[in-house]
Amino acid sequence: MLQDSGLAEDITQEVFVKVYTSILSFNEQSSLSTWIYRITVNKCLDYLRSQNRQKRQGLFSSLFQKDSGEPINDAVDFVHPGIKLDQKENAKYLFQAIKSLPENQKTAFILVHIEELPQKEIAEIMNLSVKAIESLLQRAKENLRKKLDPIYERRKKL
Repeated sequence: MLQDSGLAEDITQEVFVKVYTSILSFNEQSSLSTWIYRITVNKCLDYLRSQNRQKRQGLFSSLFQKDSGEPINDAVDFVHPGIKLDQKENAKYLFQAIKSLPENQKTAFILVHIEELPQKEIAEIMNLSVKAIESLLQRAKENLRKKLDPIYERRKKL
């Protein structure tokens, strides 16, 4: 969720401190991994909210070079430079679109498509119903489509 390995390590330490200090309050209504995911998502969202309050960049800003705006993490490495440039541009547009999603949609989308978690577990992590997760994912896809279709159509014309 943070797209910054150093920051992710810091949050991971905070998560395990929280797990250690709160393990007695774990009520076993969900699996231990779900409980830890919930703590992790909450810690990440808390951090991102504090960054937003401080007028800093949000969720995926750390994916891009500050000077050039180019993605830090390269897409799949293709041999042809034109394809490589095209993939970087696609990643840039995608990450900008994901960044603009509402918080719940963004969280559900990341947990499904990046973490590859089942919807039932995401529902437990986010403390929502499976139907609510399905709805969030549907709205996230629609919002991403609305944001990315004009870019795709414009690039197709070139």
